[in-house]
Amino acid sequence: MAEPERAGAGAARVDRWRGRLGSAGEDLAFSALAFVLALLPRLYVAIAWAREPVWDGHYYDFGARRVAAGLGYSDDLIVGGQAVWHPWCHYPVGYSGFLALVYRLFGDGPRAATVANAVTGALLVVVVHRLARYAATPARARVAALLAALSPGLIVYAALLMTEPLAALGLVTAPWLLARDAARGRPVRGAILAGVALGLSALVRPQSLLCAPALALLAMRGPEGTASGGAATASGGAAAWKRGALAAALSAATALAVVAPWTIRNCRVMDGCALVSTNGGWNLAIGAFPRATGRFETLRPGDGCPVARGQVAQDRCWMAAGIQWIKNDPGRWLALIPRKLSFTFDHESFPIGYLGEADPAAWPEERRAAGRRVLTASHLGLLSAAALGVVAMPRRRPRRELVAQAIALAAVLGLVALGVLGDGHAFWPLAVAIPLIAALPLPGRPANGGVVGYLAFAVASVALTHAVFFGEDRYHMVVTPALCILAACALRRGEAATAAEQAGYR
Repeated sequence: MAEPERAGAGAARVDRWRGRLGSAGEDLAFSALAFVLALLPRLYVAIAWAREPVWDGHYYDFGARRVAAGLGYSDDLIVGGQAVWHPWCHYPVGYSGFLALVYRLFGDGPRAATVANAVTGALLVVVVHRLARYAATPARARVAALLAALSPGLIVYAALLMTEPLAALGLVTAPWLLARDAARGRPVRGAILAGVALGLSALVRPQSLLCAPALALLAMRGPEGTASGGAATASGGAAAWKRGALAAALSAATALAVVAPWTIRNCRVMDGCALVSTNGGWNLAIGAFPRATGRFETLRPGDGCPVARGQVAQDRCWMAAGIQWIKNDPGRWLALIPRKLSFTFDHESFPIGYLGEADPAAWPEERRAAGRRVLTASHLGLLSAAALGVVAMPRRRPRRELVAQAIALAAVLGLVALGVLGDGHAFWPLAVAIPLIAALPLPGRPANGGVVGYLAFAVASVALTHAVFFGEDRYHMVVTPALCILAACALRRGEAATAAEQAGYR
């Protein structure tokens, strides 16, 4: 077949594909269907499994009730027999503020918060679908949405008064807003809206701000309207870098502006200034003090800091102590990193533990063990598939591309085999491999910039944060939606092949 004939046939196939699946701005019907599909199991869990909040959930709920009652983020101290208003900022305010709004609008009944969680989880699935359309074909975007909708961990989380799904919503909403508006030729508006979303997410989880630089990857790509919904063709050169840097800077500035009123409040009512919360020093100390195990351990006054001081001062004390412990024995601190990452990525048991603590009679050990197995198997399978999202399906030609991608594929499969067959069942190296492989300029690689690059960066931010501080499996939940998109991108075509297809589409 002559070259023009092949191009014409390819264009005809693309037109038929567009007709079935819609362009990157369409497929709203599937987004709506995904919302319903995600909402139903989450609503069941939210209603049937809702109990008195426990662990950190108790404090989030207590703070929300105080805010809803007009008392601010605070508690009361009894001084001389009198109740004295006492401001808080140890925990980030965002989730309690969200629940306070729910309580003011709908009342603070026993299921108000969990039903709100169910709706949040369903909206998260919708955004996963919308964002995935800028990373992969429409069919793959649907797979990403289905993975998020049916994720056992994300479903169970509806019954927990914990921050991760709300923080995750901000973490994927920000890149979607920027990708959408950049594709429409309005990157400035997209950068501002992304900054708002990232700022709100930072009020729930301050580490969200770490993802601001990765927004540059979305703005570096020019306007697109491809049927595949994939990453747009790179503009290339200094102009693209400048556009990306400006968008990231604008988003970061907007995010900080969103956070600023809360920071000013802290400076005004606390014993010192705190950007969002005062648990960073605590967390560093937990990951570095002499009794550190790599996961959460309770700090005691005898470990280095007395209790009778303000929240900001105490956090700074723990921060200084943590830094000193690291300086005193850096080898021990570094040796804990694999254990911290293992606690973060190698299992998924926190949701079941929370439910068992809230309702022990309904969750005997046998049921809890079964629940942990289901959630862990689902998570590890998703993490394994997500690592393939930055690897292309090896093709026969050219040979150097085949060899490079075959090596990358073998590396990922080797890490999966090590996790399955190894004594420690360590899957955390996959979380480290995702951003590393995405960043390597391997011949024949898939389009690992744009949305995929942002998602890989988000995974790296979680790994880095908990390598420094300490690990718990609930912390990986914030990137579970990112893993769903990466898993749906597994073994795509190489970047060169995709670019040729995009040229044919246009």
